[in-house]
Amino acid sequence: MKCDKKTMRVYAVTDRAWTGKMTLLEQVEAALKNGVTCVQLREKELDQEAFLEEAVEMASLCRRYGVPFIVNDNVEIALDCHADGIHVGQEDMDASRVRSLAGEKMIIGVSAHTVEEALEAERMGADYLGVGAMFSTSTKTDADTLSFETLKAICAAVKIPVVAIGGITKNNVMQLAGSGVDGIAVVSAIFAAEDPGAAAAELAALVQRMISVEKS
Repeated sequence: MKCDKKTMRVYAVTDRAWTGKMTLLEQVEAALKNGVTCVQLREKELDQEAFLEEAVEMASLCRRYGVPFIVNDNVEIALDCHADGIHVGQEDMDASRVRSLAGEKMIIGVSAHTVEEALEAERMGADYLGVGAMFSTSTKTDADTLSFETLKAICAAVKIPVVAIGGITKNNVMQLAGSGVDGIAVVSAIFAAEDPGAAAAELAALVQRMISVEKS
């Protein structure tokens, strides 16, 4: 599946911490029905077998909605479940190594925090960048926040899509306008919401507004 700026608009990163009334799959489907354009499955606690079972179900769900399905960190799971892509951090395998294992069709995302890291990831074959944390976040307590200027410099330096991540909510999305960013990646803004579908729809509308400000 192709990775372009439009598929990066509203990028949902899963977190099972807020499952309860709805299963993770139900939360994701509600988000997919309401404007989410990409889904990343992030699992830190599941064993390999349970992770793969969940990934296969999630990949099938995303396929029904025509939305790219990305697996966080685990190349083996991404390949086994026929995911559309894999996302790796700076401490993980570099993009060129992932490409050699995953092949040319796999979407590869890389986390970047500086212009140098962004340029290196692009040079190594990354298809998009996840840049942050833009705001303080409860999901990654060890993440330092990036300045608006750094985000803007990264967006200007690379040709591939850039997604802002980290503490992004409906209340601060518009603060990213003018940075050149192509979309947002969110965790709690969707999955901690009482109604994940309504939350996704509101974010999708805000991102559209943010992008239109960029172009005006």
